[in-house]
Amino acid sequence: MQGKLIIFSAPSGAGKTTIVQHLLKIFPELEFSVSACSRPMRKDETQGIDYYFLSLDEFKQKIANEEFIEWEEVYKDNFYGTLKSEVVRIWKKGKHIIFDMDVVGGLNLKKQFGKESLAIFVMPPSIEHLEKRLQSRETETPESIKRRIGKAENELQAAIMFDKIVLNDTLEHALVEAEKIVSDFLN
Repeated sequence: MQGKLIIFSAPSGAGKTTIVQHLLKIFPELEFSVSACSRPMRKDETQGIDYYFLSLDEFKQKIANEEFIEWEEVYKDNFYGTLKSEVVRIWKKGKHIIFDMDVVGGLNLKKQFGKESLAIFVMPPSIEHLEKRLQSRETETPESIKRRIGKAENELQAAIMFDKIVLNDTLEHALVEAEKIVSDFLN
């Protein structure tokens, strides 16, 4: 059985992960697709839960073996992607898949799965708001924040290419709007 795909994309710090985690509690028919990445694991992350953490060589080998549905080099030697095996695993359980991914990856998946997928862009209230959220995480260096903000400015231009846009001005409003959009798509 092939289920549907719900793709949440946004710049870092826009709140997409918080929204996705909320939706997973509300909709038992959804399961989270764990992405693979070649970056080091952070202290609060778990292998197979947050990401499948691969070495750079392992990631490149999986690319060569065509084991990804989509992948990209987000930053130099910093790869992210969706493993085919992850999608198959979830569909075998009879569930629909929810993704939390960057903008390019989200659009790549949408292109591949068309009407079976719904691509939702989480819009932050402002670039300044994003910068404050990234700083409050205390996991980023000033250089990585600057890099992420530069990327975010480009990503905001892609919002119009998504099926829906959820403005995350207040979390409560964004959660309600996301619930309605997902419910309508699944039904």
